[in-house]
Amino acid sequence: MRVEQLEYIEAVTRLGSLRRAAEELHLSQPALSETVRNLERELGVDLLDRRRSGAKISDEGRELLPHIIGVIDAVDRLREAAGHQHRTSRMVRLGTVNAATVPLLVPAVRAFRETHPMTQVEVVGAQQDDIHRSLLEGGFDLGLVNYLEGDDLPPDFRTTELLRGRAVVCVRPDSPLAARETVRVDDLLAVPLVVMRAGYVMHRYMHRLLDGRTPAFSYSTDGAEMGKLMVAEGLGATVLPDFSIVGDPLERGGTIVWRPLEDEGAAVLLMLQRRSSGSLPRAARDLHRLLVEQARNL
Repeated sequence: MRVEQLEYIEAVTRLGSLRRAAEELHLSQPALSETVRNLERELGVDLLDRRRSGAKISDEGRELLPHIIGVIDAVDRLREAAGHQHRTSRMVRLGTVNAATVPLLVPAVRAFRETHPMTQVEVVGAQQDDIHRSLLEGGFDLGLVNYLEGDDLPPDFRTTELLRGRAVVCVRPDSPLAARETVRVDDLLAVPLVVMRAGYVMHRYMHRLLDGRTPAFSYSTDGAEMGKLMVAEGLGATVLPDFSIVGDPLERGGTIVWRPLEDEGAAVLLMLQRRSSGSLPRAARDLHRLLVEQARNL
């Protein structure tokens, strides 16, 4: 058994397919597949589920994944302890809902790059269920997700609260709603409303807020970033956590503004999650720490 064989399995799991793993590792797909088959024969386990549509990690492979990652991390620590100048180029992958915040994420990634110049950071926007699935499967190292105050937290993850905010109304400065000190639900019903698609926490929040009432006109979109752009283009108003708007480039430039809701409802929480089982690569642990530290400064 060779360490690179384990790294190949980790890459297939993280990237979701044999083809993408081969591209990142600069190997031909047949060569990568044969190397994995040699490891499967040695272990007596089918690590990949091979189908016509492609090869992905198997259920058996997923069960062994924490041990595989543990061995890779142990080898990394050994190299560091031996004084090697080895620097892992393994990518740290962060899944994030689109209601995460630029003032939190950008400074943390910038600080991470100063201490890990050879480690790539991939930030992937996704719905919460997809982030949870990828965390469990090893596709993401960390996840930024939203909850409403009072929600139950899943036991499969270690969860750290980063930010606690209130829902606010996001509008253009020339919107009639911008002239109000607070915005009522009736005010929202009278204007075009940009709402998040089902599967987002803010969709659930709006469902509670409107309580069965229907706005004059509504758009449905994927995530806060597109919602803010639609507001900036004058298509309507949207409701987002304040931490998703304050400090955003569009807000700093005066293209969008926010106003409090008269009835705020439940607080919106931004949480940082990682898988409870298995070890976390050192680079991912460092990014985790930097995100927590940056959240304290906001």
